[in-house]
Amino acid sequence: MSKKTAARDERRGERRGTSRPIRLLGDPVLRTGCDPVRTFDASLERLIDDMFATMYDEDGAGVAANQVGVGLRAFVYDCNDDQDRRHVGHVINPVLVAADGELLVAPEGCLSVPGLNFPTPRRARAVVEGVDVKGRPVRVEGTGYFARCLQHECGHLNGDVYIDVLSGDTRREAMRAIRALGR
Repeated sequence: MSKKTAARDERRGERRGTSRPIRLLGDPVLRTGCDPVRTFDASLERLIDDMFATMYDEDGAGVAANQVGVGLRAFVYDCNDDQDRRHVGHVINPVLVAADGELLVAPEGCLSVPGLNFPTPRRARAVVEGVDVKGRPVRVEGTGYFARCLQHECGHLNGDVYIDVLSGDTRREAMRAIRALGR
């Protein structure tokens, strides 16, 4: 998910990891459901570090593993909620257990579909359950922009891109814009 707020340098903090290329729409890895993580080891920790480095280098609010070419169920995030509280973390084997509340339509973009954003409907609240990099259970609840981010990243892991939730004229406009980019 792309983000244009918050200075990149402020968000980096103690950076570890190596930025990886973002896979763009048209790459089959983005349209394939990801496999569950079964091995919790140093390579998984490196992947998470690399995903954070990539997210910060690309000025994103979240990155799913398949966006860096890895077909595993994992994502990272760094974004604010509707109370302007910052949330930073990762979820392994996430399950979107709730997406409820008001249906909000707001501009949304994606690092895998660079340069484009469209009014996208998302629920005002989202809850994701999974585990952390050590296999410990986590439950993440978000509202506002953070809820949007959680829904967006979970969608990626199912082989979806945000344009899949668009409909009507907005979807037609998005598809024309993507064709114009040659994707």
